[in-house]
Amino acid sequence: MKKSFKSIALMLVVMMLTVVVAACSQTGNKISVGIVLPTKDEPRWVQDEQRFKDALSGTKYTTEILFSQGSPAKEKENVETLINKGIKVLIICPQDGDAAASAVEAAKKEGIKVISYDRLITKTDAVDYYVTFDSVAVGAAQAKYLVDHVKGPGKPLYLYAGAASDNNAFLFFQGAWKVLQPKIADGTFVIANSSEAIALKDQAELTREQLSKIIGQVTTNWDANEAKNKAQTHLTAASGSLKGEVAILAPNDGTARAIADVFKSDSAVKSFVVTGQDAEKASIQYVIDGKQSMTVFKDVRTLVKDAMGMAVAILDGKSPETTGSYNNGKIDVKAKQTNVIVVDKGNVKKELIDSKYYETKDFTGL
Repeated sequence: MKKSFKSIALMLVVMMLTVVVAACSQTGNKISVGIVLPTKDEPRWVQDEQRFKDALSGTKYTTEILFSQGSPAKEKENVETLINKGIKVLIICPQDGDAAASAVEAAKKEGIKVISYDRLITKTDAVDYYVTFDSVAVGAAQAKYLVDHVKGPGKPLYLYAGAASDNNAFLFFQGAWKVLQPKIADGTFVIANSSEAIALKDQAELTREQLSKIIGQVTTNWDANEAKNKAQTHLTAASGSLKGEVAILAPNDGTARAIADVFKSDSAVKSFVVTGQDAEKASIQYVIDGKQSMTVFKDVRTLVKDAMGMAVAILDGKSPETTGSYNNGKIDVKAKQTNVIVVDKGNVKKELIDSKYYETKDFTGL
């Protein structure tokens, strides 16, 4: 009998130790910072993944990075997975600014601090901070390049935009419109592919609703194939007077290359200046080869550093540094802004090679 009691007691001790060890192990496996990025299908986000890992190395904090693959439903599932892993800070670049609201609200309920990364999460008060490039400045820089490099009068202007679900697409276009509109009004440029933009050509400031009407006509959804198809449709419909020497506002590098290829294949287009954004390797080669005119270089190393610095400050119990704020339709979200740099053939080596963002061996003809 005594032996039996001893066996039971020993078993109970073993069971208790197992529970304690499991609990300790679970606590040890908790993730400090959860990161959700839009897709693995674009080079930009894969590069960000590695940079985020590098930014936390050497600290006592841990991270897990999940990709939403273009799906707001998967994005929400990713956030729930990270909440269950005990994260204290969520860094999220939303696939759809509005749709991401419910995901971050779930995080907020658990006391998790939410940092909106690169794209703003909209129509919710569950966003604590926003780390971003100055998106209005990006659009303005693209437009200024067109103004400086395409001399009128009457030069055809083709407008393209990002996705209507991405708040940044509105900010980029808003910045571009402010610079382009006076040159549209004075006849330097003639809008070639948007009846909505033509109807608003004398209006310097556009409301969100007016921007939405134009973007609805010229959206690429950040998709190269969609950009290619739109460009083909526009050029097929365009008269000879809307060809010749052309200015093209393309929202980012992926769409810029697709649009540039279409315009290059039309013999009635004598020359074109096309904008870009993100300094993707493929587009830097296009810039070197004269196939793309410029790109807006947003040094993601700085953006990642700012986002992770903000997360570490929160984990350390400090208040993160901010430089401004953005209204997301519900609240003004405190923001840290990072500067942008215009890159073309003239300064590509200085800005991208000498700064060690890329290596010379990545390109030909430098």
